[in-house]
Amino acid sequence: MIRKHFTEVERIESKKEGFKGMFARFLWSTDDGRQNFAMRMMEFEPDGHTSYHSHLEEHQFYFIEGEPAYVDAEGKETRLKVGDTLYVGPDEPHQVKNVGDTAMKMICMIPILPGGDGKAPAPRPDGKDYVTKEKPSV
Repeated sequence: MIRKHFTEVERIESKKEGFKGMFARFLWSTDDGRQNFAMRMMEFEPDGHTSYHSHLEEHQFYFIEGEPAYVDAEGKETRLKVGDTLYVGPDEPHQVKNVGDTAMKMICMIPILPGGDGKAPAPRPDGKDYVTKEKPSV
């Protein structure tokens, strides 16, 4: 068994295009010797969000604090609540947002794909980064 507390993991602000007020704690990744599976805690400030994007990894989300919303492949926003879980398939366009007045936190779990590290999306065979879609929802 390996144990660590989430507060022992550095909180890193995402500076990627289209992201606002989102911080990640990479709880388990290749940095920890994990080769197949990653776990991250994502923290969003009020009005914080990811870009509207897709990538090769599938996701499992578990919302643990705040007022989350999810924007799906059709651009439809769905309000969620603490305790909700979501599965997002590979290459499925999506966005996660904090629509509340306080911090929002979620656990994000992904497989580590070839060339990936559990922190950034794995490289695509065509050499492109994650795809930022044209349907903004900010």
